[in-house]
Amino acid sequence: MKLSTDRILTTHVGSLPRPQALFDPLMAKDKGTPYDAAQLNHEVTAAVDTLVARQVAAGLDVVCDGEVGKTSYTHYVRHRLSGIEAANNVPAGMAVSSSTTGPADMLDHQDFAQQRFKEKGPGPLERIDRIVCTGPIKHSDLGPVLKDIANLQAAAIKHAPFDIFMNAASPGVLANFIPNTYYNNEDAYIADLADAMKIEYEAIANAGITLQIDSPDLAMVRHMRHQDLSDLDFLKLAERSVEAVNHATANISPEKMRIHICWGNYPGPHTYDIAVAKVLPIILKARPHAISFEGANPRHEHEWEDWRDADLPDEKVLIPGVLDSGTNFIEHPRLIAQRIIRYADIVGRERVLPGADCGFGTFLGRDDVSETIVWKKFEELTKGGRLASEKLWD
Repeated sequence: MKLSTDRILTTHVGSLPRPQALFDPLMAKDKGTPYDAAQLNHEVTAAVDTLVARQVAAGLDVVCDGEVGKTSYTHYVRHRLSGIEAANNVPAGMAVSSSTTGPADMLDHQDFAQQRFKEKGPGPLERIDRIVCTGPIKHSDLGPVLKDIANLQAAAIKHAPFDIFMNAASPGVLANFIPNTYYNNEDAYIADLADAMKIEYEAIANAGITLQIDSPDLAMVRHMRHQDLSDLDFLKLAERSVEAVNHATANISPEKMRIHICWGNYPGPHTYDIAVAKVLPIILKARPHAISFEGANPRHEHEWEDWRDADLPDEKVLIPGVLDSGTNFIEHPRLIAQRIIRYADIVGRERVLPGADCGFGTFLGRDDVSETIVWKKFEELTKGGRLASEKLWD
């Protein structure tokens, strides 16, 4: 990944609101119903070009394809890996391990959960087909990621951003969102997911694109799936996830990678989120040099102190969230600059790449932040970066 020595660069986490024209064909592809594949490919290519142009116009320096060709940051692998199929195809009586029991904080606040469901309608995971692992996991089709790479590279050549990155799901988060009916234990399941995703990771990195591994399993699944575990037992699972990432990226230089962690970008209480101080020693074992994390929302902004107090390796680059991805408040540039400077004081101005807490279009059809507000947030991020640069390079 490219860094600057004369100003603060800006980025974001990845997913962006998708154009409405993509909704129906992507949903049809996900559900296995008829759609025009050639037309979908054309629409995705056009959408990537438009979104890269908009990111550059908003002032963002390190941009991506917005994940517009995916229904979600995890479910897209059903079209790339063998051994995965829709849950409704699983024979009756076959045991399916649960991938989530729901956020613990929402269980405490049923009135909020019911009101949110009433206002928003069915959640994204109710609209997108549930998928499960039914056989040995292998990478079976490199075509989709090669199309993603070609689309992003073509848009980058045309619109000339400072740098580009591309998202890919971690083995651990896939194991948590795709329940297992085939493997005898989760260790074997994650190991095969790592071997399969290794192929995709290397394709992205070898194309000269910074690889971002999305790994919310290092924090989010503590309160979504493993509420009954002790923190110590959960941290053992997090360590296993980091080991899987490190295995899958063994052939990729750490400087070509960034990793994203989060506690889930749903706008809820988040009162059961595990503290970053507890998971940070494990996160720092991951090979990617850059770490993207939540730093703007009211439940985690205070944790800049934990990053300050941690023993951070000299080579690590911080990508703190300075935009809250779950609220329609638009952050003021002065506040953004203050957040940036906090982290610059910790690791140095050249090793801070501010962005957002999480994606703004994590699932197809669920955009908690309005599209026009997303782009205005990015514009304010750019202004905040300029203000921080003026103070840090005065």
